[in-house]
Amino acid sequence: LYSLEVASLTRADADLEASRTQICKEVIAMMLKNMVLNHSLFPHVEKKISSVFEKQFLAIEKEIQEEYERKMVALTAECNLEARKTMEVQCQKARAANEEAEELMKKMNEKPAIEYRSLLGKLHRLEQDCLKRFLFVKQEEYFAKAYRELAVTQRKELHTIFFTQITNATLKGELKLEAAKILVEGYSKIQGDIEELMDFLQACKKYHLNKRFSYREYLISKIQSRDSHVSALINAAAAQIPSLINKTERAGHLPESDLGILLDRAETEINFVKQKFDHDLKQEKQKLCQKLITKRRQEMLQKKEHQKEQLSLGDLFKTTNEISHYLRHWKNLLSDHTIEFEELTEKLDNEASEELKELLFSLAEKAIEELKHVQCRVFVQELIKLNVPKLFLLEAVEEHKKEMVVKHAQLEREEHHKSMASDELLQLTRQKLSQELETGISEQKRIRSWEQSVFMQLLSLPLSLSEEELLRMRQELHSCFSQVDSSLAWPKIRARTLLQAFEVEQRDTEVLKVEQNLAMTNKQQHSKMGKTGSRNRNKLDILKKSLQDKILIYEGSVKGENLNRIKYELQLEKECHLRNLENKLGEYIASSAFQKTVKKSKMLELYTAIINVQTLLFEQLNTSKTLSKLECIQILEAHNPKIEELGRKLEYEMMHKELAQQHLMSTQRRILDGLGLSNEAVDMNSERHVTVLLRQAMNKCGQFINVYQQSLRDEQWNCVVLEDILENIETNAFLAIYSQELRLAGYLAKLTRVPMAVLHRVLNLLLPSSSQSEVLSVLDSISQYSDGFVGSDSNADESGSCRKRKSQELWQTLENKIRQDLIKRRLERIPSLNKRKDSLIKKKQLALLERAAVIHLGCSPLEQPDPPIFLNSATAEAIELLDTGEKIFLFREPNDPVLALHNFPRKKKKNFLNSKKSACANMD
Repeated sequence: LYSLEVASLTRADADLEASRTQICKEVIAMMLKNMVLNHSLFPHVEKKISSVFEKQFLAIEKEIQEEYERKMVALTAECNLEARKTMEVQCQKARAANEEAEELMKKMNEKPAIEYRSLLGKLHRLEQDCLKRFLFVKQEEYFAKAYRELAVTQRKELHTIFFTQITNATLKGELKLEAAKILVEGYSKIQGDIEELMDFLQACKKYHLNKRFSYREYLISKIQSRDSHVSALINAAAAQIPSLINKTERAGHLPESDLGILLDRAETEINFVKQKFDHDLKQEKQKLCQKLITKRRQEMLQKKEHQKEQLSLGDLFKTTNEISHYLRHWKNLLSDHTIEFEELTEKLDNEASEELKELLFSLAEKAIEELKHVQCRVFVQELIKLNVPKLFLLEAVEEHKKEMVVKHAQLEREEHHKSMASDELLQLTRQKLSQELETGISEQKRIRSWEQSVFMQLLSLPLSLSEEELLRMRQELHSCFSQVDSSLAWPKIRARTLLQAFEVEQRDTEVLKVEQNLAMTNKQQHSKMGKTGSRNRNKLDILKKSLQDKILIYEGSVKGENLNRIKYELQLEKECHLRNLENKLGEYIASSAFQKTVKKSKMLELYTAIINVQTLLFEQLNTSKTLSKLECIQILEAHNPKIEELGRKLEYEMMHKELAQQHLMSTQRRILDGLGLSNEAVDMNSERHVTVLLRQAMNKCGQFINVYQQSLRDEQWNCVVLEDILENIETNAFLAIYSQELRLAGYLAKLTRVPMAVLHRVLNLLLPSSSQSEVLSVLDSISQYSDGFVGSDSNADESGSCRKRKSQELWQTLENKIRQDLIKRRLERIPSLNKRKDSLIKKKQLALLERAAVIHLGCSPLEQPDPPIFLNSATAEAIELLDTGEKIFLFREPNDPVLALHNFPRKKKKNFLNSKKSACANMD
């Protein structure tokens, strides 16, 4: 039954995945057609995008199928190799045990040796069977995991294809930005509807499959009950023949010399009838099986063809503008198909069970008639020939007939009671499955709402993302949360694997205990120096007892604690999976924000370095008397108006964008306010019932909540995009200011005739975290703004050698000064760190002294001290990004914080970033 369940669940997963892919493709096509109808997209562009989608969808489906076939071949070869190696190890172990047993049995009698050899062979068979079962479920787990990974990959690729094509069409100008935004919004909403639809279909499919499995178990119990019923009837009829012979002998009508002959002949006749019944039953079952399989295949094929025709009629719904109506049609159609298919399966199972029942009872009745014929026509005539009174025989036959009637009635009552118990169990199972269906749907809805809340929280963060980055974030969101559901076959297979693993662990532990007890007993027996023969006999008895204990361990049933452990492990794995999805999305957002922050910090570092270079050049001009202080001030005054003009332009652009955003938000709020409850809906008219008014108000309330949530998402989307636009404006203005500062630095370098090598060394000092390519880029920019003129280290003019030497000494002095200033700044941080370290050491010393004082005052040495309380109570988890090589640290509050022995006053919880900022401020 387990193999049949896994096969059915795997087929159901494949059907649901195919339906998901088909729905996604058709919904995208409908969205594009609706945009053409709304004049948001040109028809030729829609045809082009649709053809590209179709080609890429077919390509990815073909690629996934080929990858699936390759994985199955590879996994099959790998599992076969692992199974062969494991079985070889097991066979070697069994051969070693057999050789050891042969050596021992050479010194023993034949009968105990045969018993020991039989027990040893039985144990080895049980070990191999358990190992084969474990390897089988492990292989199934590998296959199910590979199929799930490929299904998730296909879902991700579908999202990637959509977002990539939308981005490409936007960049080429085929799709306007507003239309692309509308398309992405619609796609996100429809994806939520599709996920909700697939959750419902998956839950219904699971319910009906489990219902089918429970019903098949019910039918199997009934078939087993019928088999036992028929066997009991045949055995009762067969037992009447030797009973008649024995009764005749006890009455003195039959000599003892003829008793054995008649009983042997009766046994022969009975065995012949039973063998004929078994042979006929086997032959008729095979014929019936072929007939039922052919009938089942025909009816199921007809049902599938009919369902395909109904699905093809679904193409009519593609022309509608209402995609939600189309999804409702899919929901009703697929759920109806599932119900019809399960009803057909149950009907066919019932018909097969009834036909098997008729076959079984007809052959049983025939066998009983043959036994009666043997009793009446053969043995009664034979007894009459042996001068047994005919009246006595007729009375015995009539008494047997009455016994058969009583036996048949008794068996009918027992079967009826068993059937009633099976019916009650089936009803309870179906009620439990109905409750599980409702619980599963509500649980999946809760997870989907958690998904939406995570996305809303992400949008509410102080992010700044462009439209392209938001598209990528949406793609990552859909890729993460398209994995929230679980396949139908995977939980079943995973539970089976865990059960086998727990059984192996438990079995190995118990077998180890038996072997330890055996070793201890052998040691005790060896210490008792008895005769060699008695010692060997005792050793064999001990070994037999050990083998029997091991056999009982392998034949033991599943314990309830293992089932509870399985449920707990599955729940933990599900929670871990959801947490990993949330972390993955957080990693993506944190990585994007971190890269922007690094870019800003790099720009600020370059700007600071250029300002320091300007300061250095001004100082050199002033020191070398090249320019007076007044001339330096004039240069700065001529430079300031350009910077002020850029600042005014930045303020104007930012104010303009903020006003436009406020206008858009106010327009959206007015639209939202217009969707409130109308006066007609809440007008208390005496002719209308309060129930109707409440129902209308609730329907309007749900619509209002959905629209409000959508408006809130749009507002947060616009805020995120506006923040990115404002940051881009600031960045452009900053780059313009940076360009002006570079221009000024180049002009000053031209005046000071600074050598290139000196300037290069200075920039290396001022930009310690920058690469040489970045430093050389800044150096080239300064050289470009200085008209390519910089001082050279070599000069052929001997008359200026003295001035050149003084200039070099001056540059060397300034360079050393910069180096010393940087070293001094870094050294200034060390005392603060030393003070902090000393304070921590003092606190630890005081705590140790206090604890020592408490122990000295009379604490019991058995009382364990509390674990140390760390300053940072959050647990950190480091995640390394594969794409960029960066590391992201996740900080979470502990679920169960450790309480101290003493009640210290509770400290105010600090934000992590604020604490880091304060720590940096203290270090500065």
